[in-house]
Amino acid sequence: MVRKLIVGIFIFVMGLVACNQSADKVVEEVATEAVETLVDLGLGPLKLSEYNFFKGNMADLVPADDVVPYDLATPLFSDYSHKARFVRLPKGVKAKFDGKEVMDFPVGTVLIKNFYYPHDFRDASKGRRIMETRLLVHKDSGWVALPYIWNDEQTEAILEVTGGRKNLSWIHSDGSKKEMEYVVPNMNQCKGCHARGEVMTPIGPTARQLNWDYQYVDKKENQLQHWQSLGILDGYTGQAPKAVVWNNPATGSLDERARMYLDINCAHCHRSDGPANTSGLLLSIHESNQGKLGFHKSPVAAGRGSGGLLVDIDPGHPEKSILLYRMNSSDPGVMMPELGRQLIHTEGVDLVREWINSLK
Repeated sequence: MVRKLIVGIFIFVMGLVACNQSADKVVEEVATEAVETLVDLGLGPLKLSEYNFFKGNMADLVPADDVVPYDLATPLFSDYSHKARFVRLPKGVKAKFDGKEVMDFPVGTVLIKNFYYPHDFRDASKGRRIMETRLLVHKDSGWVALPYIWNDEQTEAILEVTGGRKNLSWIHSDGSKKEMEYVVPNMNQCKGCHARGEVMTPIGPTARQLNWDYQYVDKKENQLQHWQSLGILDGYTGQAPKAVVWNNPATGSLDERARMYLDINCAHCHRSDGPANTSGLLLSIHESNQGKLGFHKSPVAAGRGSGGLLVDIDPGHPEKSILLYRMNSSDPGVMMPELGRQLIHTEGVDLVREWINSLK
């Protein structure tokens, strides 16, 4: 009951943040007290270092012996951030293999996602800046999202349930300088992407996304095979679907790459049990109905978000397709996805434009 009360206070604080920016100082004080109380009640440590996920200099992200690194074939776009992913399971238990959806992780599992930016995208030797570490912790009551924001010294990350903002700049892969205010979502906003049937759930670690070779310290090995050899995966028989890499034509056709891009970037909401299911636009890799995929489909609600266009996808006409229009916008009232990005993913837009143009 006390825990529910504190969570209620947190949600109220989030409302204050949204509605009254002049109350920032009061909100910060209340939020800090709420975080400390939640930590006392077992939400999670205040400091990331208290988990002992990494050994040595924490910013080097060298995993502890019970922490396993992993990566996705086609990851979600998040304003060009790089991500270092890890998983830790309780000793002696295993995740259950699922050939279609996310692995069935046992209670006690922690999924660890670090967001960072190289100072110069062209030269990794110039170092990086870690912005945040998002944890998905599987508790008895379900999955809980915990955002930890790294300090400027890169020595520690602190739990900030109210999220945060930090100025950021880097040299992009084309040599241009990019600047932005990096936004860490608050704990409540994480549900906007991770809700499935109103239940918090992971998005990325599916069999198809893990079914490729990863370079570990001592060897290169298929990730599913590696998990099985470590004794943390049960039910894998050596057979699994395999995701294409969205920007690598050698891994799949244009249709396969565009569909996979839409799956990871859009289908966590645009699926039958996702928050955007009422739109009727379903972009899961498993969807085969062209109408539900948006072909010649009128939007449920028109308005500024439609850009005056008539259908979600007009085959052969990307310039007439609402899907591409919203992807190619940074206007908060238009852009999709609504959360998790501020910048336009130019390369992703180009891929989807080419795909729509190719459709008969």
